[in-house]
Amino acid sequence: MRFSLVIPCYNEAANLPLLLERCKELAVRPGIEVVLVDNGSTDDTPRLLASLLPQYPGCRSIRVDVNRGYGFGIVSGLRAAEGDILGWTHADMQTDPQDALRGLALFEQHGDGIFVKGRRYGRPLADSAFTVAMSIFETVLLARPLWDINAQPTMFARGFFVSWLSPPDDFSLDLYAYHQARCSGLAVHRFPVRFGARAHGVSHWNVNWAAKWRFIRRTVEFSLTLRQRLRRPSP
Repeated sequence: MRFSLVIPCYNEAANLPLLLERCKELAVRPGIEVVLVDNGSTDDTPRLLASLLPQYPGCRSIRVDVNRGYGFGIVSGLRAAEGDILGWTHADMQTDPQDALRGLALFEQHGDGIFVKGRRYGRPLADSAFTVAMSIFETVLLARPLWDINAQPTMFARGFFVSWLSPPDDFSLDLYAYHQARCSGLAVHRFPVRFGARAHGVSHWNVNWAAKWRFIRRTVEFSLTLRQRLRRPSP
């Protein structure tokens, strides 16, 4: 298996039919699979996956019985994936799963020893400003260039994933993976991806400034943990 794309789904029943249609062209290609992670959903997601997936060769699902966070769901999917190249994107259709094909082309061009992320455009001005501010903060704090940290897709070789130690269970996983790539000396390749509105439902975190503040607080706490690891002397 050449490439596995993991898509965490938490209460995304309304988006699943459209999501699977967009995954179809991706998953029918030889050597590509799509792993949808039912991340402890309490809506109709399990039933819909069971009824729809037989129509989509190359797509399969795993179930996390109790939601333990965005990062936990993704890592569960990565562990179940079979590809030599692994990646993830979101289920909300704000970015297209087929964007991963452009990321995969970068591996064909540069080899497997790289780290690939999308770079978002088309976002509201306030969201873009928030991302710039967080990017500057993380870059200064961790002394490594870290821009548009939560952009998707995120893609890397299996060997890089195997090297991870105690990845976070929450939204800090994007920062963790990007930071680990910088620390490992992987060449980072970015490509532009259009970022649109959710097809259905609302964000599970970006709903108001109170939710943003909770996200900021958790991210800052994890960033300080990463900085402490950097300062810890080697054994």
